[in-house]
Amino acid sequence: MDTASISLEADRAAATGDVGRAIALLKQAAEQGQDDPALWLKMAAMQRMSGNPRAALDSVHRALALSPLDFTALLMRASLLQRLGDAGSGEAWGHALAQRPADPPPQLASVLAEAEQHHGRWLAEREGRMVAAMREAESQASEEERQRIARFRSNALRRTRVYHSEPTHSHFPELRECEFHPRSAFPWLDDLEAATDAIAEELEAVMAAERAELVPYIQYEDHQPLRQWRELNRNRDWTAIHLIQNGNTVDANARHCPRTLDVVARLPQPAIPGSGPNAMFSLLAPHTHIPAHVGVSNARLVCHLPLIVPEGCWFRVGAQTRTWKRGEAMVFDDTIEHEAMNDSDALRVVLIFDVWHPDLSSAEREAVAALIGSEGGAEGL
Repeated sequence: MDTASISLEADRAAATGDVGRAIALLKQAAEQGQDDPALWLKMAAMQRMSGNPRAALDSVHRALALSPLDFTALLMRASLLQRLGDAGSGEAWGHALAQRPADPPPQLASVLAEAEQHHGRWLAEREGRMVAAMREAESQASEEERQRIARFRSNALRRTRVYHSEPTHSHFPELRECEFHPRSAFPWLDDLEAATDAIAEELEAVMAAERAELVPYIQYEDHQPLRQWRELNRNRDWTAIHLIQNGNTVDANARHCPRTLDVVARLPQPAIPGSGPNAMFSLLAPHTHIPAHVGVSNARLVCHLPLIVPEGCWFRVGAQTRTWKRGEAMVFDDTIEHEAMNDSDALRVVLIFDVWHPDLSSAEREAVAALIGSEGGAEGL
């Protein structure tokens, strides 16, 4: 008989309660059809039903040898290890959950809930051991070091994933990759934050001005090979009041914001004809989501100074999600995947500008400016 006929005969044997014969037939079929993991899984289910979890686990391993990422096989393996009291069951649940389909069938809901519970308990126990082992080292660390240590631990536990700089246009090698860069690298942040009230007053003035220019933040031709901005292209839910755009002062707006421009002029902004510096007020409408995207070049970083921040606004860079707080600036690498949300009923406004990546030497900055300038500047930095 071929494997299909043997498998059908095994089903008939199981239906009559002859599980032993069913298992023997399935083993015969599996040995004949050695490239079919479904036969090994079927046999494992029979062996588990007959009260032989160890044999069932061996059959699941045979299935996984043929299809290492099979979700059903991984789920069954974790369940069997749990039943056997094996210490590796917690990690096995994690392996299964990592292959969970995007839209699992409803009948798996209780199994997946159990998987989450077992895996969560295992992660908590691991984390407790790690915290205890690292306590002395962390007690001697600075606040910034403790943040990095905590992220190291979170990455090891797979609670967070690793994100990298992936610019759309140009990547300068060997620059530090940080989602949010530490304040210690930017001594001018205190002066910027001290000017929050003055900048906010000028924001009010420019928003009230009749000749102010308020334009969609994202504007590009429909035929361009871009996907990350489709929903927001020319959309007035995300708008900008440009003060300096691609190195050019926007007089209609800038004339209302002399103190803001004075503050920005003292910062280490890239000065590249046709490309920078840039400074703007970014206005995000209520209940508007900026989808995950990346910027053009890691040679520069982006700074946000929040001015109007209603409850319900958040900002994610890589694995870190923060809430904007009025007057608390943040510097981040926008070539690492990031997204934002205004989930409130009010407008959110942030002052945004670029600064050089602090790892670049003066010679490297000149080289970046020369390269981007030779390309015409726009969209290069």
